[in-house]
Amino acid sequence: MIADRPEQLLAVLIVEAALGYPAWLLVRIGHPVMWAGRLIAGMDRRWNHGLRARAAGVVAAIVLVVTGSAAGLAIEWVASEGLASGWTGTVAIILIATTGLAQRSLHDHVAAVIRPLAAGDLEAARIALSGIVGRDTAVLDASGIAAAATETLAESFCDGIVAPAFWFLLLGLPGLFVFKCVSTADSMIGHCDARYRQFGWASARLDDALNWLPARLAGALICLCAGKGWRTMWRDSGNHLSPNAGWPESAMAGALGVRLGGGAAYDGEWIARQSLGEGPAPGVAELNRAMAVYRRACVLLWLSVGGIAWLL
Repeated sequence: MIADRPEQLLAVLIVEAALGYPAWLLVRIGHPVMWAGRLIAGMDRRWNHGLRARAAGVVAAIVLVVTGSAAGLAIEWVASEGLASGWTGTVAIILIATTGLAQRSLHDHVAAVIRPLAAGDLEAARIALSGIVGRDTAVLDASGIAAAATETLAESFCDGIVAPAFWFLLLGLPGLFVFKCVSTADSMIGHCDARYRQFGWASARLDDALNWLPARLAGALICLCAGKGWRTMWRDSGNHLSPNAGWPESAMAGALGVRLGGGAAYDGEWIARQSLGEGPAPGVAELNRAMAVYRRACVLLWLSVGGIAWLL
């Protein structure tokens, strides 16, 4: 099973990029990330109060790790032991694993920002952007929209593609599911505000640990595909508030020759942030270039996984 993972991952990457998550399936049963989100929201409602919020948050993180591991192990057991044909189980694992990656959806969501932005429809671009970023979008100008979309594209290349692929390659479906549960928790409760500073602490730190190596791999893939950006990545990656997001974001800033980062408003609160890269603020042309780099980086990831499969 372990020796087969590189080949399985390569198939997962290609199938997910081609098909994404079917809209009809999303309407009927939702998405596994949504299921994890409901579990996290329930723990938030029940446990996030009082002086023991941090301890409760640690328990919540443990619940997510156990739940993700158990689900992944159960599916792999059914696929390898409970199905009559070996290829049927392999296909099932591949299809299920595609739900943990976001190559197609990330591309489509950013493209949905580019189209109205290129047409000068800032309001439609802000609405499209609000679906993929956590910052307030209502007052962003064209450059602010392009910068936010570029940063999200770079960061999500790590936590939506490279990191889940890494953990699937290392630990199979259990590793993939645990990562997605923790990543979802980080996006929902891993904030440094009054409500989540204690309860979300464990999930945020665990997400940092799980993304540590994938973030640096993602930055390297971006620089390799762009043929530049290394100096900016090494110099500015530490400027980000996150110990990981600065690597792919600063790599993308260096690849495009633009300035990303800077302060932004989240839920009405202004958060001061340092800049990543140097040069002008990005516009729609630079955002299109970022998409080209992103597509090449995805293909390079496929080739890297294929190389691992060939060596094994």
